[in-house]
Amino acid sequence: MRMNSCVRAAVSGVAILTVGAGLSPAAAADKATGPPGLGRYHGQSVDWHDCTLGPDDTTGKRLDAAGAQCADLTVPLDYGDPGGRTVTVAVSRLRATDRAHRVGPLLLNNGGPGGPSLEMPVTVGETMGKVAGKYDLIGMDPRFVGRSTPLDCGWDIGSMVFSAGADRAGYERSVARQRDLAERCKRTNGDVLPYVSTRNTARDMDVVRAALGAKRISYLGYSYGSYLGEVYTELFPGRTDRMVLDGVIDPARYSQTLLADATGANERALRAWAAWTAARHDTYGLGATTGAVLATVRHIQEAAADKPLRVGDFRVDEHSLPVVYFGGLGGDRDENRAVLADMTRTLERAADREHVEPGPILSEVLTSLTTEAGSHEGSVQAAILCGDVATRRGTESYWRNIQAARDKAPFAAPLAYNISACEFWDAPAEKPTVVDNDVPALLVNATGDTRTTYPGARRMRDQWSKSRLITLPGANQHGVYGDYGNACTDRRVNAYLATGKLPHRDVTCHA
Repeated sequence: MRMNSCVRAAVSGVAILTVGAGLSPAAAADKATGPPGLGRYHGQSVDWHDCTLGPDDTTGKRLDAAGAQCADLTVPLDYGDPGGRTVTVAVSRLRATDRAHRVGPLLLNNGGPGGPSLEMPVTVGETMGKVAGKYDLIGMDPRFVGRSTPLDCGWDIGSMVFSAGADRAGYERSVARQRDLAERCKRTNGDVLPYVSTRNTARDMDVVRAALGAKRISYLGYSYGSYLGEVYTELFPGRTDRMVLDGVIDPARYSQTLLADATGANERALRAWAAWTAARHDTYGLGATTGAVLATVRHIQEAAADKPLRVGDFRVDEHSLPVVYFGGLGGDRDENRAVLADMTRTLERAADREHVEPGPILSEVLTSLTTEAGSHEGSVQAAILCGDVATRRGTESYWRNIQAARDKAPFAAPLAYNISACEFWDAPAEKPTVVDNDVPALLVNATGDTRTTYPGARRMRDQWSKSRLITLPGANQHGVYGDYGNACTDRRVNAYLATGKLPHRDVTCHA
């Protein structure tokens, strides 16, 4: 899951798009020879238009300013019934400027699950520099995400990821919350939940490929986006060109407790942040030693467990507080650590029962995490993950795992091993994808990644023998290319995207 600050409408049918330019030869061929029943989707004309939807649409304005265009493509809700109900998938395109050396479309995914990706042609294009001119950069909000046909379960909190808390009573509250989230989704969106899955998003990607008139696509996916890319290679062999997976998920470890492997990494990242903060005690006043800063964090946690902290209009309880830190530990650059230290100063005062108001960043985090404002993204996040891998394990199994790991990982274990809404979800409509192929790809991972752990990237590298792995040692960073400011990594990825040639061997880029 790619989360820099925190873990981030009924579905309506839409008619097939029929306006725009005529079909390219590749699209026409795809329409004629594509899977039965999908020809009208593969061969649809794309109506490109301005991206801005209104005066407050910052994403659309940024896309328009960069010269991008947007469109809505129609896809079947159920690929087993392509003649039935349809939904739309929102895409953006920043066209190649170096037409003489054009490679083709580069599809982009920002992770999540449930994260919007429409703006990525602008952000990724800045990192790619001149190489971007060789590609049509394609942002795509996956089905039910962002501007695509929406899904919202009407939750009163904004995330399915939260901590079990300090004791059995807290865990029981977690169980009740997760059961409620699942029941709300069934009640409000039960008719579409079977079709919210990574496999269907990968199928949507192939419709985008065909509608763009391309025989193959290149792909850049972060975090969950790495898993989406892996699934695409399995469902559509031979249809990928250049692939970059950053923050690599081992598909064999993809489950409803996806974060369990990262408990150790998060404990180490918390301690590293505490050491950084202690060295700046004169600035933050949170403790002059690593232990003192960690004691401050424990004080905040204990206060939240006793009674929710009042932070402006927000209430921060023992379940949501660890997620604030979990989000803040996704990067170890000074600016990331400073943001978490500033938030901790506010939370410490709240723990002392002082009147405090959140700063802009903390306010944004708490709005998404603790109010219905985050319901849409949280709903889709749950629907995708549970639609992929939900299994009934029994509520006691989570509690046992939390207790077994709590001594070694007191901060991370109650969050990473906690029960999720997937425990109360209907079984997935399709079996989880077994990725059993070997495609050329460039993998990128930091050794201290707090979401998608480095051992998982190593396992994926071993499985895909034709791939190469760029390692960033010693960094507590989730998402490296373009996010971390590491010139070596950015240069190596850009060289691969420019030439299509992987490094001769794995690469180490020092932080």
